[in-house]
Amino acid sequence: MKEQKRSSKTIDIVSYALEVATGDELDLGPLDITTDDYLLDEVDVYIQANLEDDIVKEALKTGVDLRHYAKQVESELLQVENASIQDYIKESQNIASLHKQITCCDEILGRMEDMLTGFQSHLGSISSEIQTLQRQSMEMNVKLKNRQAVRGELSQFVDEMVVPEAMINHIVDTPVTEREFLEQLHELNHKINFVKEQSYKETRSSNDVRDILEKLKFKAIAKIREFLLSKIYQFRKPMANYQMPQDAMLKFSFFSSKPALKNRSTIFTLGDRGNVLTTGLEAPIIVPHAAQKVEHRYSFDGLFRSHQFALVDNTCREYLFLCDFFMVSGLSAQDLFNAVLGKTLSMFLKHLDAYIAECYDAIAIFLCIHIVHRYRILMHKRSVPALDRYWDSILNMLFPRFEHVLQVNIRSIKDCDPKRLGNIDVRPHYITRRYAEFSAAIVGLNESFPNEGVNQLMAQLQAEVDNFILRLAAEFPDRKDQLIFLINNYDMMLNVLIERTTDDSKESESLKQLLTARMQEFIEEMLIPHFGGMMTFVKECETAFDRGNIEALKSQERRVTQLVRGFNNEWKKAIEVINQDVMTSFTNFKNGTQILQGILTQLIQYYHRFQKLLSQNPFKTMAIRSELINIHNVMVEVKKYKPSF
Repeated sequence: MKEQKRSSKTIDIVSYALEVATGDELDLGPLDITTDDYLLDEVDVYIQANLEDDIVKEALKTGVDLRHYAKQVESELLQVENASIQDYIKESQNIASLHKQITCCDEILGRMEDMLTGFQSHLGSISSEIQTLQRQSMEMNVKLKNRQAVRGELSQFVDEMVVPEAMINHIVDTPVTEREFLEQLHELNHKINFVKEQSYKETRSSNDVRDILEKLKFKAIAKIREFLLSKIYQFRKPMANYQMPQDAMLKFSFFSSKPALKNRSTIFTLGDRGNVLTTGLEAPIIVPHAAQKVEHRYSFDGLFRSHQFALVDNTCREYLFLCDFFMVSGLSAQDLFNAVLGKTLSMFLKHLDAYIAECYDAIAIFLCIHIVHRYRILMHKRSVPALDRYWDSILNMLFPRFEHVLQVNIRSIKDCDPKRLGNIDVRPHYITRRYAEFSAAIVGLNESFPNEGVNQLMAQLQAEVDNFILRLAAEFPDRKDQLIFLINNYDMMLNVLIERTTDDSKESESLKQLLTARMQEFIEEMLIPHFGGMMTFVKECETAFDRGNIEALKSQERRVTQLVRGFNNEWKKAIEVINQDVMTSFTNFKNGTQILQGILTQLIQYYHRFQKLLSQNPFKTMAIRSELINIHNVMVEVKKYKPSF
């Protein structure tokens, strides 16, 4: 192109020079000779500039015929033009291909424009979906809190309503002289009263168990009647020793129920009974005839509070009256007070000692201990120390009995045989639930007036419960089911303790450690069936790299190929299977989602370590590395299972 331009310029110059040299007329166009002189000056300048051109000067010096030279230049220009045309003809296919490519690119850009427009509309819809999900998340959070609020009362209601298989077996088959029959008889009596109370409230579930309870009651009455008649018939024998049948009947007395065994399920829970230490501490006393009219039943701690509060009020009035009327104080006032109310206090202690000796409600006893502490402080605020010795006497009765009941519970858990409990599933066991409620009540109360002896007893009880849970878990043949059972029980106990006590209590910390250890073991257990080969390979190779034994890894190409392709084919399906398995295994949905996230996080870590190993010698030269799935793709798939709350 440069050559062509140069030739064209040369022709113009040569032509002009030729016209000047030959004297031919120049075509100056419609030149107006009447115009001003400056037009002629411009023409003269133009002529002079062309004459000074190097090519024109060279032609004029050599005397070359400018016409011939112009034709020669024109011929050369024609050759260059023809050569250029031939070049275009040779490149015609490439030019056509370029045109097609440009057209294709234009179409692709058009489709991309449509696609981006679609993406823009999709982003708008996704924004509205995110707002909907946020609203649903808030609603689910409210529902979760509501369910947690009713869980305690609902679980207690279910325990009260359910008729266990062990009760049926003992009532029907166990002899009346056995302790198990007596325990189940008291439990049956409580359930009958509870179902009757619920039937008044038109509870539908009471209809499902009423017939079973009635049949069990008739069966128990028939067995007791038969036993009593057999003992009475022994009196008819001539020369019979009446004392022996009487002793036997006293030994197996079924009609003097211990107050603490009337409601066995509530003696392990605090419930509303803790109000006697707060809002109910100075509430009005219980009037017997008014309570009989409404047929309201009171627990031992409620009766104890009412009795002691009446004593506190009357004592304060009597003591202050004696001090003012007889003008005494100190020991003299105390001696005078003892002369007036000493026998009354002795009678109270005697009756209390008789009742406590038959009480097995540890929470009620512990509540009474705290009631004594609070009333002692209340009387000191009123400047009335008259009952200090009385309070010490009560505490000397309550604490030994409380320790005895705890020791009985500890021995009961220690001697419990899981094989006698019937079928066990992976849900939290009712014994561990009762322990959690009991432990939460005792630990929470003990925070007000800490007692080291109580802490030691609770530590022994917790140790025996931990061993009992392990014995229950051993009944499952599969390790996976064992871990699910342990996690469900530890999680339930931990949640109950956190609701009633502080997060940093010794019992909570111990359960957190056990729960974390079992969850980590369960995470590994869930990954092994699907990714066990990769996990084993990662651990072996990392150990080999740490020891510098790289030569032993050079023969692993076939194994690496199988692992990579196996992972590529199965990883999405395996994640879905794990998700379904975890979501149906745990009673606490929040705990299940947390475990699922732990499993997926552990999977990503193993896969990251696997890719890191393949990027080093002797694996980085293997062709199979090109088939590795990008870890970001795995992370995107994992995020689909992230909870929305």
